[in-house]
Amino acid sequence: MKPNLLFITVDQMRWDCLSLLGRTVVETPNLDQLAASGVLFDSAYSATPTCIPARAAIMTGMSQRSHGRVGYQDRVPWQYEHTVAGELAKAGYHTQGVGKMHVYPARNLCGFHNVVLHDGYLHHNRMKHETEYDRYFDQCDDYLVWLREQAGAQYDLTDLGLDCNASTVARPWHLPEYLHPTNWVVSQSIDFLRRRDPGKPFFLWTSFVRPHSPLDPPQAYFEMYKDLELPEPPVGDWVDEEAAVRGANDPTTIFGKLPKRRLDRARAGYYALITHIDDQIGRLLNALQEYGVLRNTLIVFASDHGEMLGDHHYFRKSLPYEGSAKVPLIVCDPGGRLGLKPGMRVSRVVELRDIMPTLLEAAGADIPDTVDGASLLPLCRGREDVSWRNYIHGEHAYGARSHHFATDGQEKYIWFSQTGEEQFFDLRSDPDECVNLAGRPEWADRVAEWRERIIRELEGREEGYVLHGRLQAGRRPKTCLEVVAPKGAGSA
Repeated sequence: MKPNLLFITVDQMRWDCLSLLGRTVVETPNLDQLAASGVLFDSAYSATPTCIPARAAIMTGMSQRSHGRVGYQDRVPWQYEHTVAGELAKAGYHTQGVGKMHVYPARNLCGFHNVVLHDGYLHHNRMKHETEYDRYFDQCDDYLVWLREQAGAQYDLTDLGLDCNASTVARPWHLPEYLHPTNWVVSQSIDFLRRRDPGKPFFLWTSFVRPHSPLDPPQAYFEMYKDLELPEPPVGDWVDEEAAVRGANDPTTIFGKLPKRRLDRARAGYYALITHIDDQIGRLLNALQEYGVLRNTLIVFASDHGEMLGDHHYFRKSLPYEGSAKVPLIVCDPGGRLGLKPGMRVSRVVELRDIMPTLLEAAGADIPDTVDGASLLPLCRGREDVSWRNYIHGEHAYGARSHHFATDGQEKYIWFSQTGEEQFFDLRSDPDECVNLAGRPEWADRVAEWRERIIRELEGREEGYVLHGRLQAGRRPKTCLEVVAPKGAGSA
């Protein structure tokens, strides 16, 4: 019998926010147990660390050069021939998506038999005067319809007064906990277990919007963290402190040295959202056991990207640093049917594109030729003879901060495409990326080697980043390559 597949994603969770790692005060006992009984990847990355391109990698198994999304851009239709849900449906799976999908148009099924949708607050979806796909936000967000049925027609996603995409302000959720979107995602996932076709294996994607802002945990979770003395975030020797001070007053800042009280409350709210999610994951795992399917279900947990959370005075994502680009990734087989090694930690560098082929291999389904990723199952079985990539190439179009990076999980090279600035970090001795080694003579050979890797990755790219074998700074970055972007697509 084919295994069921449960894929759990969170939005904007840092790689280090698992309590078993001992790097933060956050408590995640259910995720810790999944890792202890499964396989934890120590060097998992999101190559394009924002929601849309990261989810394109997950859904298609493609690298960013293949799926074409190299920055954040809304309103670009999803027209991929092969998706993880579509391929699993072909293989006889009953497929269901719950929560955040972040595709376009919002009701694009992308191969699922059904999707129960809550993408959170998407600005273009809220503009009711916009295009035909965007003017019916209330109808395309299933959570908001449900919330208004439960709590009253006057309720909306903006009631707390917090920016839903970028606020560094935290305050507790104002309604009963069962009405929180995190609880709703699990309630809908459990309801699928009730309604699923018992004659088929299932693929369930349970996709949380949190800990993405707004930072609105239920009161009980906020109380766990709000009075803790938190250590100062790391700040590198390369950071412009004066510029950070100038950016401190904007509550939606991307770069700014926040007052300690507001910073600590933001971090407390963020950690509280993660612990809330962890408890709800425990609720979902308990439901799997009650329905008798836990031991025949492969569970994969990942985040689409991280959150800087004040590291180097930065917030949000899009950047090449560990807080933004490195993600938690766990593969767990509770029944032990697939031969994984429980409690193992894998140090090889992996990427979100590897999730689709992993799920397809577990299902015994064919892996399309369009897939650039590779199944993680051989690594999870401890095989030493697996041929694996030496590094991953990541990037993001991000205005003046547009960049390309390459890492093997031990060293990282960053090239900022608009200025030509280089950074190089030895992650073994400096995991917080505080000391920029680029420009130091003793590291010149290593920097040159990594630079050549980026040159090879960018050779022939339509932006013109490489000329006569050298990187060219100042070329206009694109958020979508021509392989995917139709004329007239709007930028976020």
